[in-house]
Amino acid sequence: MAMIRKEMAGGLLLTLSLALLAWGAEGQGNGRDKKQVSGGATVYLGQDRDFWTPLIHTTVNLSDIHSIKSSFQLRTFDPEGAVFYGDTKNGLDWFVLSLKDGIPLMQISKGDVHVSVSGGPKLNDGKWHTLEVSNQGKFVVLEVDGSNGLVVGMQSEQTEEVLTGKLRLALGGILIDKDAMIVQFEPHLDGCVREGHWLNLSVPWDTEAEELWPCYQNVRPGSFFPGTGFAVFNTSVFPIEADRVVKAEFWGDFSKMDGTILSIRAPGQELMFALVANNTTKEVTLTFGELKISMKDTLKKLAITFQADSLRVLQDEDESKSASLSVGSESRPGYLNLWREGRLAVGGLLGDGEDNVGSQFLTGCLEKLQVQEKDLDLDLAVKHMSVSSHSCPA
Repeated sequence: MAMIRKEMAGGLLLTLSLALLAWGAEGQGNGRDKKQVSGGATVYLGQDRDFWTPLIHTTVNLSDIHSIKSSFQLRTFDPEGAVFYGDTKNGLDWFVLSLKDGIPLMQISKGDVHVSVSGGPKLNDGKWHTLEVSNQGKFVVLEVDGSNGLVVGMQSEQTEEVLTGKLRLALGGILIDKDAMIVQFEPHLDGCVREGHWLNLSVPWDTEAEELWPCYQNVRPGSFFPGTGFAVFNTSVFPIEADRVVKAEFWGDFSKMDGTILSIRAPGQELMFALVANNTTKEVTLTFGELKISMKDTLKKLAITFQADSLRVLQDEDESKSASLSVGSESRPGYLNLWREGRLAVGGLLGDGEDNVGSQFLTGCLEKLQVQEKDLDLDLAVKHMSVSSHSCPA
């Protein structure tokens, strides 16, 4: 549990507790080029949209608010992302509830007072957790599964401010500049919320999405590719030692994958590397230029090591199933630039140019992906399309 006591305007209590309201996933048109979303249903927060843009949002009159307790359930494997945002005075005073390292994080700004508090149990274990936010005297309390997880204490010698006007609410993003955050975080959260009970209101929410994505009934850790998108990285973000060795490792049931698992392109060069699963031929094919290695799709782990003059493939940690290709820089002048200036795509085949247009997208689940023996978080990609970064349907 974390606790902070500061001299603040009493209106901050209301600002905080008001920030948690209703949502849902059954949308209908409202004649304003937006769909309206009812309260109480399940919503998947990881849907594609501009990075910090909320998935759904609404505006209500503060005079309509009478209750100061809200509860909901959250399920995610993702350690970081935005859950709720609320503000008054058109964003001058605001509140954000998010996850950071899997732990609840509340950030509050009111006037010249800024507070950031984190604490409670890790919530990114893939289980449904019940969260309740309430005002208890001088404290705002976040309960997790019936126990106090986070407490913010506030006391002010100033006359309590009477809040009037509008309250803006948003789910899965924020409505102010991200630089205003006290603690910076990645906003995209691969997770679901459900069973919300929100103050005393049942107002509809707006969404610009054509259709809300489903929240799967059961999930497991991994990254799910539905066959419609991929994640693109600049290869310069991956650390390379003096020996120029880069290792990429993949875990999963390759027999249930179809499409491009990995592709890499050096600047100004043709596609240099591709790893493709074919559910028809039951093979996984590694292509490096005109060179190819074909493998049965029964494997569960694949390790690929890029060296200065060769490329080595190891299946299921079995040395009897290893293979090497000679890829010297003389025959492939762009090879040495591959990890300095290139682009790497997970789940699709990279196209020409800098627009990162892809094709032959992957359908299936990668249970785990590491580069240089570190987990690769797809949320950190420079381009991220139609990928559930931390969960797969079970």
